[in-house]
Amino acid sequence: MNKKYRIRKSDEFLDIMKYKKFYVCPSFTLYVKPRKEDHARIGLSVGKKLGKAHVRNKIKRQLRMMCLEVYDFEEEYDTILLVRDGYLQENYRNNKKYLETLHKKVKIYSK
Repeated sequence: MNKKYRIRKSDEFLDIMKYKKFYVCPSFTLYVKPRKEDHARIGLSVGKKLGKAHVRNKIKRQLRMMCLEVYDFEEEYDTILLVRDGYLQENYRNNKKYLETLHKKVKIYSK
């Protein structure tokens, strides 16, 4: 995922999370806020409860691939994607379906 599509600063994370518009599934919590830039951006957050560094890095690599396949970055909102404990109980395909479902919900309700 290209760096211009990422949210990296903690202030931006907090700003989007304070907007308090979110969607939940067993694997993810998705926070959204109307975008400020020309394109949509995504921030990923994987907590330490999910495992050691190599496990969290694997999850982040998988999430970046899922985001490239699901998002087209023309959306009207910036997104923070928090990984929940249920992520580890599911396989890649099911987690991707969860992400697609959340993405569709956001599209429907953001109009």
